[in-house]
Amino acid sequence: MLRSVNLIHRVSMRHECLVQRYHLTNPGCSMKILMVLTSHDQLGDTGKKTGFWLEEFAAPYYAFKDAGADITLVSPAGGQPPLDPKSDEPDAQTAETDRFRNDPAAQQALANTGLLADVRADDFDAVFYPGGHGPLWDLAEDKHSIALIEAFDRSNKPHGFVCHAPGVLRHVLAADGKPLIQHREVTGFTNAEEAAVGLTDVVPFLIEDEFQRLGGYYSKVADWQVHVVVDGKLVTGQNPASSAAVAEKLLKMLG
Repeated sequence: MLRSVNLIHRVSMRHECLVQRYHLTNPGCSMKILMVLTSHDQLGDTGKKTGFWLEEFAAPYYAFKDAGADITLVSPAGGQPPLDPKSDEPDAQTAETDRFRNDPAAQQALANTGLLADVRADDFDAVFYPGGHGPLWDLAEDKHSIALIEAFDRSNKPHGFVCHAPGVLRHVLAADGKPLIQHREVTGFTNAEEAAVGLTDVVPFLIEDEFQRLGGYYSKVADWQVHVVVDGKLVTGQNPASSAAVAEKLLKMLG
């Protein structure tokens, strides 16, 4: 009898979480947010290293954490994602990156990301992709990433991307079989910003050009300024400075 009562209680709590999660009215429920990072560390044929951009991970991570979210980190290869060494330089540091460097628990979580292939959209309320140049090579072509984003879209769940991460949308299709970003308001790292960092001829594609080719309604502001675009449950940010703002838009959608 006790076992039956406990089972009923667990089912009841799960139902309440599903109903109330977006309003956070039940302290036993928490938002479940998935963060997907790159595993690619080679900057084209330059012999230099790349990976994810630290600010674009740290700012959203702490926005989600401080909002009480349950965060899961994954990458195509699992384990420690490669850090873009440029994002580790002194002039790229922020309050959030400093916080990360003094947070052993966060560092441990990042060092032990799960496998992207093992996660399902059904188990999360939202997904966020940090940028860095790495995603242009692996996540943009990764079948598991493409399927995951399509599942979030079909479920009408928030999905956010910042800086170079919007590039992972290039092969993602909407339910009608057309490009997900076709006739959608989007942004991402600009051609001018790519030229400013000297990588126009290194990256596999330019996000601004690719989004326009796919029929997206691409917009931008001055280099390095905050710019976030929301279209339905799709949220995109232009550059590293837009990271926290993209995260806040996702949190607002979750209530």
